[in-house]
Amino acid sequence: MKFSEKTTVQSYTITVIPRYCETDQAGVVHHGVFPIYFELGRTELLRANGLAYKDLEKEGFYMVVAELHVKYHRPAYYDEKLELVTECTRVTAAKIEHSYKLIRPGTGLLLAEGASILACVDENGKPKRVPGFMYPE
Repeated sequence: MKFSEKTTVQSYTITVIPRYCETDQAGVVHHGVFPIYFELGRTELLRANGLAYKDLEKEGFYMVVAELHVKYHRPAYYDEKLELVTECTRVTAAKIEHSYKLIRPGTGLLLAEGASILACVDENGKPKRVPGFMYPE
């Protein structure tokens, strides 16, 4: 596959609407769901750059989560429209770092924030250099 020379989109916002199965009996989003939202954000940021994980994997580049941090500020609720801002904050030879902010639109209230580090590995799980086109302009 032909990849672009460089990624150009470093921050991307998606809408998240919590589903019933992601909440407790009080309608509050379960803490374990936030990493799934973060993965959705990373996937769509990559897609905004014209890439998909399946394309990277076809070329032998696998991104695995090496670290994940979440700080919860306020509850998120079933069926409310939320915005998730995902930003690629750093790319090195071995890893890609992202930050996340889950916001209640209209009020701008920060519900949760997080960060992750993805390590680049080959099909056998051995460390591999992050492909050059993944570095921002």
